[in-house]
Amino acid sequence: MCEAHVYLLRDETEEKILESVDLMEMDGDDIHLVNIFGEQKTIRGKLTRYNNREGKIIIEPV
Repeated sequence: MCEAHVYLLRDETEEKILESVDLMEMDGDDIHLVNIFGEQKTIRGKLTRYNNREGKIIIEPV
């Protein structure tokens, strides 16, 4: 499995938003996330970093 966990970076602190994400779609400032369980979230932000080895996606709010 290659799912990643999504974190929102606020004041240098990473807050976990959603686990086991396998779909991420961007539409302007909106980022739509879907995990392997079908849970969905849409957050406003920009992709800052993706680290495959750690399984982390970091998003900063805009």
